[in-house]
Amino acid sequence: MHKARFTLDPAFTVGEVNPRLFGSFVEHLGRCVYTGVFEPDHPTADDKGLRRDVLDLVRELGVTTIRYPGGNFVSGYKWEDSVGPAEDRPRRLDLAWHSTESNRFGLSEYIDFLRKIGPRAEPMMAVNLGTRGVAEALELQEYANHTAGTALSDLRVSHGDKDPFGIRLWCLGNEMDGPWQTGHKTAEEYGRLAAETARAMRQMDPGVELVACGSSSQSMPTFAEWEATVLQETYDLVDHISLHAYYWPENGDVDSFLASAVDMESFIDNVVATADHVGARLKSKKKINLSFDEWNVWYLPEWEARAKTFEQDDWPEAPRLLEDNYSVTDAVVFGSLLIALLRHADRVTVACLAQLVNVIAPIMTEPGGPAWRQTTFFPFAQAARYGRGRVLDVRVDSPTYATKKYGETDLLHATAVRADDGTVTVFAVNRSRTDALPLDVALNGLDLTRVVEHSALADTDPDARNTLDDPERVTPHPVDGTALRDGTLSAVLEPLSWNVIRLG
Repeated sequence: MHKARFTLDPAFTVGEVNPRLFGSFVEHLGRCVYTGVFEPDHPTADDKGLRRDVLDLVRELGVTTIRYPGGNFVSGYKWEDSVGPAEDRPRRLDLAWHSTESNRFGLSEYIDFLRKIGPRAEPMMAVNLGTRGVAEALELQEYANHTAGTALSDLRVSHGDKDPFGIRLWCLGNEMDGPWQTGHKTAEEYGRLAAETARAMRQMDPGVELVACGSSSQSMPTFAEWEATVLQETYDLVDHISLHAYYWPENGDVDSFLASAVDMESFIDNVVATADHVGARLKSKKKINLSFDEWNVWYLPEWEARAKTFEQDDWPEAPRLLEDNYSVTDAVVFGSLLIALLRHADRVTVACLAQLVNVIAPIMTEPGGPAWRQTTFFPFAQAARYGRGRVLDVRVDSPTYATKKYGETDLLHATAVRADDGTVTVFAVNRSRTDALPLDVALNGLDLTRVVEHSALADTDPDARNTLDDPERVTPHPVDGTALRDGTLSAVLEPLSWNVIRLG
């Protein structure tokens, strides 16, 4: 049986993990908001209509930044519809998801939701650069952030929010490279509008952090050229460029699906190279960081097939959309994507799991009923809890397997994070569907003496899932036999598994 190996040494690191790496995403899409986070008639609802059972799970998940209100939804969003007394808010057609938006949940409710998650939860607000522009972005910024004494800040106070919302992180639109986007633009058009908006928002507050739209995926025909053109216009005005990526087993190719992180890491490397090339061309010492503000496993072809069946005169309110039910296989791929983000913590400083509840989400709910954890909940919660500190440089020596999409690929995908107290957590995925993978990790210059815990998410049935009827079918389990002796960690990773090994 071939072993996988790597060495950990505190002298060789990638970078510090930004807490924003464990962000998520709430969009007005399907049941993410309504009967997801917000259900006033639910038995657990608080006085603002938020589901307490969902709040408990969100806190357990460890989410930090939450991006809002979209997503494709934002390109038709009128922020002023979402403020003031809920009974006075207008109902609108949402072109992005062919639904009716009631606006019962709006900007104030979003901020209340964040505050109830806890002090670590930070807003990440998107502005509409699809059907709107500079003026509306400034109005939203003034309403949200100015203390008092102006028409819009006083309007917020009159709505019951005396304290400003303090939104620091703003997305300049969403997926403007996509022809599906309401108000889709060319790179030149968007770059100019993003620069104008960024310049104006910085006039109001020089300390804002801004995210320019990058490509919707690496497979877009305009990829890289889009980033180069947009950054040429915005380089000195923005802090981040965005990336979005979703993965599924194309044509049933599970082996390539398990190697999805190969594409994610390539995507990151290529955007970094493009951004740095623009910086060099502009003779700038500034580095643009990456905001991977949409990522997940998403069975996209199933959604596209269903979308073709929609009745054009039917505009339902909060329909069941994109409610993928995740298997153990999905969770292992999901964990590998988390590893890819951590391995690039020097440049990926924001990341948002899309989405938080019901819509391709780690948390599911039933209207009037329970909330439960999907299989993907566990890798995220463990990474958010133990992936804080400095990422160590992990270069694996691993057996490989053949994939149709990515060629020969390592069976082992791994990273490690050293916390401020000196403890180390190894995150590792075994991509083999049939065989266990022995692992040896040499520890150099690390004062570690024991294995605190080795847990794994794996199952004899790779298609096992958590459901309404069986919400705890899949959970992480302890692994016996993992040992630390003479400076070497020895473990065996179960087939098709996500592993967390904590060392103290």
